[in-house]
Amino acid sequence: MNAASIALLACCLLSACATIPRMEPIRVAATGRDFVRKPSGRPFRPWGHNYCGNNGRLIEDYWDTDWRTVVEDFREMKALGANVVRIHLQFGKFMDAPDKPNEAALRQLERLVALAEQTGLYLDVTGLACYRPKDVPAWYDKLDANERWAAQARFWEAVAARCAKSPAIFCYDLMNEPVSPPTKRENGGWYSGHLLGEYDFVQFISLDPGRQTKEEVACRWIQTLSAAIRKHDRQHLITVGLWLWSGFTPSAVAPSLDFLSVHIYPVSGKLGAAMAELRAYAVGKPVVIEETFPLSCSGEELETFLLASREYACGWLGHYDGKTLAEYDALQRKNRITLPQALWREWLRLFQKLTPVMTR
Repeated sequence: MNAASIALLACCLLSACATIPRMEPIRVAATGRDFVRKPSGRPFRPWGHNYCGNNGRLIEDYWDTDWRTVVEDFREMKALGANVVRIHLQFGKFMDAPDKPNEAALRQLERLVALAEQTGLYLDVTGLACYRPKDVPAWYDKLDANERWAAQARFWEAVAARCAKSPAIFCYDLMNEPVSPPTKRENGGWYSGHLLGEYDFVQFISLDPGRQTKEEVACRWIQTLSAAIRKHDRQHLITVGLWLWSGFTPSAVAPSLDFLSVHIYPVSGKLGAAMAELRAYAVGKPVVIEETFPLSCSGEELETFLLASREYACGWLGHYDGKTLAEYDALQRKNRITLPQALWREWLRLFQKLTPVMTR
């Protein structure tokens, strides 16, 4: 390669790098109700997708053998207008024993964080997932509550140590939809038992609250796992993905979190109930609607809810399954689109439409 060619290549590489804005860490604004980029102070509105995986698979199912799909999906989400992607890390893939993280999984996480930086997407890193019951290690469910919490803390220590230095980390979400039960549960009853397909998205953090209230147990659990993260990362935000009947009463747990995350799927004809649920989380901290989708309502109703929710929420995440809007549009034109695919198409069309409004 001659000198002129080398110079041209260097210019092209510099130009490509210049097209990716420098990512700034995200912090809670001085108002306590919003997010800002630091040090610039520019407002930040989380707007993006949950990315459990591609086409119904969990990301750990294919990120070793089909990394190209992960890269393509991240680029597609970015092209749609997303600035945040929520990833869901499966406990059984990241922990080989209560005190032994899986090094290969942690390396892939580092690779994913690097991809987020390259793509300009922030990550909502959700951990401790046990979504596919058959993949949960037998040893994990044999632990008592104290041992289980210790293993969970070790998971978060390992994850935070790998993520701490990256500006692409928006937050750590301690667990998806944990439940703090008000009364004693049967031995081994750590999960809801209600499967959505092959997945169970709900876990209990305790089987017996003893003399403590469900709120006291929830706060102690949050503080235990947050302390594990803070051993390695004292900067990035901490939250937990909640739903109304979790036992994590917003006013009780808010002081232990940087912001509140709520999962709301509006029901057709009952948008008032969805707004009332959202208002319950407006307790003086930023609120992110971390999951939503036109699952039980029309796209028009979800649009109405999202626009109205801006009074209380400052961030919103839907879902992405690996198919682009163009692919769904092609199925629609051929009259070959299924009902679930039509819902995905409706969501992506709405997401694209609302991007300029929800991110300003």
